[in-house]
Amino acid sequence: MEQPLEQKQCTPCRGGVPPLDEAAARAYLADRPDWQLSGDARRIERAFRFANFAQALTFVNAVGAVAEAEGHHPDIHFGWGYATISLQTHKIDGLHENDFILAAKIDALPRP
Repeated sequence: MEQPLEQKQCTPCRGGVPPLDEAAARAYLADRPDWQLSGDARRIERAFRFANFAQALTFVNAVGAVAEAEGHHPDIHFGWGYATISLQTHKIDGLHENDFILAAKIDALPRP
């Protein structure tokens, strides 16, 4: 049995590897149903809703801590009652298993 994504660690990506193709990205997304694949299959994104700004900020800070620990950093947009997380491996201008590992870890975070 393969190790669940949330238990894996992101591996350093120095480029030179091809990004996942759309079929592989969709296979990873089967376990992340709340995430959406971009039209060009180079990014995944998820929107989160909260009761207020403070809860959104608390969540964003938790995402930042996980991202730092994994050495893999998302694009984050947030404001009153929402946070949107976008993941892409910039070095390869597309998706890598690391993006799905971080998505799984974000999904496992407690919601404020």
